[in-house]
Amino acid sequence: MKAIVVTDQAAGTAGMTLAERPTPLAAINDVVVQIHASGFVPTELTWPSTWTDRVGRDRSPSIPGHELAGVVTALGYGTTGLSIGQRVFSLADWYRDGTLAEHLAIEARNLAPLPGDVDFTVGASLPISGLTAWQGLFQHGRLEAGQSVLAHGAAGAVGSMVTQLARSAGAYVIGTGRAADRQKTLDFGPSEARPVDRLAIDFVVEADRAHSARSSIACGTDDCARTSGPSRRSPMPSPPSTRPSGARGRRSFALGREEVAAC
Repeated sequence: MKAIVVTDQAAGTAGMTLAERPTPLAAINDVVVQIHASGFVPTELTWPSTWTDRVGRDRSPSIPGHELAGVVTALGYGTTGLSIGQRVFSLADWYRDGTLAEHLAIEARNLAPLPGDVDFTVGASLPISGLTAWQGLFQHGRLEAGQSVLAHGAAGAVGSMVTQLARSAGAYVIGTGRAADRQKTLDFGPSEARPVDRLAIDFVVEADRAHSARSSIACGTDDCARTSGPSRRSPMPSPPSTRPSGARGRRSFALGREEVAAC
């Protein structure tokens, strides 16, 4: 099969080359997937897992890429819950060959069915950004309906997922971003954009017009900058009693290049 391989960490993306590699076989509990779309981020080439296995042994030449969408073509012994010809998407194992190839061997437990009305390209773009947003909002942030979420970089990969997931959970979402991305951000759900002063961003997008006017707080990585003007920002209830002692009223979670802050 054809695959993109890397052999020299110092070369970065310039060292990525197209090569012929053996088509993988399905081991016990594995599935072979024919890749229809895959995702890759350049920082993968700096991750130790791209170059070594779990015990530290060199595994180059390796195939990068971890997000995928495709069709199951083979089932390993003991595999259940999947069938040949099934559409799937997944986040592949960090320590195995990745998704920039025509086929991939992957543990069946790491695959999820891809609905027929979801394009392969869309499916392959979801795993890292979607899981990052989900974990930040619900596992770490313990988001509940009626709470407020501030998504920096709301038009970005993680930010757009944060906006949609938080809105679907009944949260009040404020998004920040650059002027060029204003309409893109609005398309993800919020319905109003307002300028922000004293911050390195061009606008704040607010989820709806249902809340009373008050000053808004834009939460950045280091602190919160208060700005004038209406924000229709709903108050956030206190988090559960498991909250660490001494924690302040704002909790923020770094999500990739965007930060989601609960104010």
